[in-house]
Amino acid sequence: MEELTKAAIEFGKEYIPPIAGVIVLLIVANSISKWAGRTVVKNLERSNFDATLTRFFGNMTRQLIMIVALLACLGVFGVETTSFAALIGAGGLAVGLAFQGSLSNFAAGVMLLIFRPFKVDDVVTAAGITGKIVEIGLFTTQVNTPDNRRFILPNGAIFGSTIENITFHPVRRVDVAVGVDYSADIDKTREVLTAALAQVEGKLDDPAPAVVLTGLGASSVDWVVRCWANTPDFFAVKESATRAVKYALDNAGIGIPYPQMDVHLDGDLATHKPEKN
Repeated sequence: MEELTKAAIEFGKEYIPPIAGVIVLLIVANSISKWAGRTVVKNLERSNFDATLTRFFGNMTRQLIMIVALLACLGVFGVETTSFAALIGAGGLAVGLAFQGSLSNFAAGVMLLIFRPFKVDDVVTAAGITGKIVEIGLFTTQVNTPDNRRFILPNGAIFGSTIENITFHPVRRVDVAVGVDYSADIDKTREVLTAALAQVEGKLDDPAPAVVLTGLGASSVDWVVRCWANTPDFFAVKESATRAVKYALDNAGIGIPYPQMDVHLDGDLATHKPEKN
């Protein structure tokens, strides 16, 4: 019993102080990493640095400090940190096979940060989702949709698909398609639609608006009313243009037909007469 007590005392003297020191070190490192990350973000934001890279560097700063702290903790217990290079090399194949998806997302995240098809606050359509970019990480990208839903998309799915950056250009074209009756005069219809364009609020005069005759449909003569707007005003201008076109055609007595089908019957129509009892 005395030998067991002595062994426990010796174990406590040998390992309890290092363990306590490691715990304190991790707590301090966690606090320092958070402070350093916030400091990096604030300094970069103050210098009007790119928002996407600002958040990326802030996260990387926190992670690097925690990695250094973990290596220091291993050194306290006598683990040679230089051996980690050989360990990583030996386990590289297994890790690569186990985390093919994660490594693919990591590579895609690096490509997104290098080639920059979009940045934070851009509105994009990628991987079947349309929304505003919130954060671009090494593995995932966070997106807020117009109806205020948060999507976390794997970078591999984004980089491997077609990316539409909706807000990339400062100016967008507004198209309002409309069909009118075949009985309506084409020249008069053009004059009415051109006058309607002049009443659209928020449109730009350069490039100039246009009224385009696009075709002869199954039940209507098809037109497209076009004007340009600043990207932030796109939806407001489109609503105004649609409203102006509808009212202009109504006031001019020009109808907007709906799809319809005419059925013609050849010969006499047979009628059924009930039999008399």
